[in-house]
Amino acid sequence: MISVDLQPTQRIALVIQYLGTHFHGWQWQPNHRTIQEEIELVLQSTLGFPVRIHGAGRTDTGVHAAAQVAHFNAPVVIPAHRWASILNARLPEDILIRASAAVSDNWHARFSALWRRYRYLLYTDSHPNLFVRPFCWHYYHEPLSETLIQQALDPLIGHHHLAAFHRAGSKRPHSWVDVQAAKCDRQGPFVSIEVQASGFLYGMMRLLVGLLVQVGQGLRSPSSFTNLWTAERRGDVKYSAPAQGLCLLRVGYAEFPFPPEIWFDTQPSFVFSSLSDFSNGVI
Repeated sequence: MISVDLQPTQRIALVIQYLGTHFHGWQWQPNHRTIQEEIELVLQSTLGFPVRIHGAGRTDTGVHAAAQVAHFNAPVVIPAHRWASILNARLPEDILIRASAAVSDNWHARFSALWRRYRYLLYTDSHPNLFVRPFCWHYYHEPLSETLIQQALDPLIGHHHLAAFHRAGSKRPHSWVDVQAAKCDRQGPFVSIEVQASGFLYGMMRLLVGLLVQVGQGLRSPSSFTNLWTAERRGDVKYSAPAQGLCLLRVGYAEFPFPPEIWFDTQPSFVFSSLSDFSNGVI
């Protein structure tokens, strides 16, 4: 425990990974387990006084993070780079600090961020798999066309009013979003949908994916998808994709003290060997 004397302080940035399965999201909630609460309790037990930590994004219940970013202020008595190991020694196994570093006093994990990038992962094999279930939506009902999904995503690039993908209950006063990138890829039975934007509306990614699945099935054309959100027909967006398939992939800053290997693409890809390899004696 560190004395709360009038010591000089420094601002510490963290890159954080967590498995969202057993959390009710990032932000403090009464009577619910959250990532912010777990980290702040460890900081308080280490420093001996309450410390507020500020995150780049407020992930929802059940959503994972490969490289969430946060910051807090602490006495300089502990070197900035040591905070990662100090926290990891006390945090539960479903939270990990990849690195810690000092930043300027005017740097803010949320307000200094230029963009956030989310990835949604679907598993389309006809057979379930326990080892991918915590991180994917097992969607086996119909084949999904990544080409059709990409055609639907392309018009989203730009500055748009996306009220159709804005869940009720948000305190945000508007639904304007700057979408910087959007892509859909397939690797075997895995279909990933990634969107990068300056910020995300409450529930946006899960509502977006829920509708894109209809496009991938061929039940809705890409042009119909575009017409729906440009007309702001929120009532026609009826289904939100399950939380476990969503991951906050990374956050971008003009000034960031961490090298790319710490934060750029730290959610592992699932790689399955093909049956042809097996039959040819490769494995």
